[in-house]
Amino acid sequence: MNHLMICRAIARARRLTLCLLVFLVPATQAPSPARADTAVDVLLVLAADISRNLDERKFRLQREGYAEAITSPRVVRAIESGPNGRIAVCLVEWSGPLAQAVVVDWTVVANAVDARRLAERIREAPRLFMDRTAIGNAIDFSTRLFDKAPATSTRRVIDVSGDGTSNAGRSVLAARDDALNQGITINGLAILSETPLPSNPWHTHPPGGLLAWYENNVIGGPGAFAMAAEGFEAFGASIASKLIKEIAAHGDPPRMP
Repeated sequence: MNHLMICRAIARARRLTLCLLVFLVPATQAPSPARADTAVDVLLVLAADISRNLDERKFRLQREGYAEAITSPRVVRAIESGPNGRIAVCLVEWSGPLAQAVVVDWTVVANAVDARRLAERIREAPRLFMDRTAIGNAIDFSTRLFDKAPATSTRRVIDVSGDGTSNAGRSVLAARDDALNQGITINGLAILSETPLPSNPWHTHPPGGLLAWYENNVIGGPGAFAMAAEGFEAFGASIASKLIKEIAAHGDPPRMP
């Protein structure tokens, strides 16, 4: 075999290798395929507060908490045990009245591999906001996302988490009622802090406590519930327990405001 023939053989081998890589990479990186008629057990919008009282440490604890929760074996088992064996998740982060964004768009999760891919995207996304706390606007933004979901479900849930009351933007009660009128359930995770915010103590420590404020102002709809996380260090464990309850739909009797 002369030198020219050897070079041609090497070139063909390289082209074959490149074709195999192009074929294999999407199979390892793409989320579970979904069509508009794909049935899932719940369409879940995770709406996370990243207002300006969240410093970088708290922000990272919250992001890591979501990533760890979605990959928790208990959460994955809950997903796989559902009637359809899959859910669709969308992660939203929000702060002020004009500050809401989809961090991770609708993703179907059916197994541990899907969950790990979703967790990677959650960890890698940059922080976009550091504004005030407009929960009403966050609910409005999250409500509109269900029309863009790549799947269908009889259960549509917005999971609002935050460490303070709403202090800007649209009325939380009005936004909540609009969502409930569309058949959407809103659950809440109140992140508690030991020390009141110096500039606005009522924001993090309203009369009766932040959990009670979420119960009275944020949550609503069939099976709605609120939970508390004892600080951002406990956020991951709390959101995992909350996800299991939302996925399994073993909540309390329907609650309306």
